[in-house]
Amino acid sequence: MLNKMIFLFTLIFGTMISISSYSWMGMWLGLEINLLAIIPLMSDTKNSMASEAAMKYFITQTLASMILLMSLIIMSMNFTFIINSSFYLAYMSALFIKMGAAPFHFWFPEIIQGLSWTNSFIMLTWQKIAPMTLISYSNFNNINFIMFIVIMSSMISGIMGMNQTNIKKILAYSSINHISWMLTSMLFFEKIWMYYFIIYSIISLNIIIILKKLNIFYMNQLFSSLNNNPLIKFFFMLNFMSLGGLPPFLGFLPKWLTIQILIKMNLFYLSLIIIIMTLVTLFFYMRIITLGMIMKTDNNNLKNSYMKQFNNIYLFNFIILMSLLLITISFNML
Repeated sequence: MLNKMIFLFTLIFGTMISISSYSWMGMWLGLEINLLAIIPLMSDTKNSMASEAAMKYFITQTLASMILLMSLIIMSMNFTFIINSSFYLAYMSALFIKMGAAPFHFWFPEIIQGLSWTNSFIMLTWQKIAPMTLISYSNFNNINFIMFIVIMSSMISGIMGMNQTNIKKILAYSSINHISWMLTSMLFFEKIWMYYFIIYSIISLNIIIILKKLNIFYMNQLFSSLNNNPLIKFFFMLNFMSLGGLPPFLGFLPKWLTIQILIKMNLFYLSLIIIIMTLVTLFFYMRIITLGMIMKTDNNNLKNSYMKQFNNIYLFNFIILMSLLLITISFNML
């Protein structure tokens, strides 16, 4: 347990070095510390899938680090504008590989599938902070490349997530879709992606706490486990609606702000594409929700001990789900 805590603090330390560094070398060093700290957290001698996922992650991230370091060295030599702009794209691509944005996403669902729920949460949230922040520091010389990544992320996540039965893979493709929204908001208003990331992390935490408590990995397990607790089933479904961005839930707020900015910037086609593709991801969330609602709930099987372990989660879920209403009311009162 102590060694896990040490590696966890090193993981946090690596990210902080990367996002607060004044030099390219410090930024790269922070990313490497972060990588070396998460590998022991991912590895598990009792689970061969976790060890395999750790090896795949290490190889992928090492490749991205090599591209990143090479592009930084060449850009620092001040060659011609064409060479520098080409390696600027290589630098951005390396960061997209690190965070798992499409079309550099192929490693991401496979690795998530082999991890525990705690490590999955770290991969879905914390591991995106450093690459996203470093992209936000960039001056966006080639905005068309970022838009290409946004469109690819939204389209691939919508199409690839439709035929999945593994909940970890569904959350991985959902994460890729949210990356497209965060990148879009980052292009025009830097603070909104931070709000988006915080809200996405809270909703993901809500869902993953329930899945971890019930030890659920596949959709067929979901229905049999949730049938014993109708209130947890209800909150679980509402959290998926919030993750999909349905009003009046909190997940709608950052999407609302992003769409507003896109329309002000006259980017109607981009907003239309990401909204339609998000509706596709909402379709596979709603498939989980409707199948769960169809399943019969047996109230007689509720156990007191089973109920007690979720008492704190009820309150936390209710506060988070109703936050959009509370925020809207507070803004109107000011």
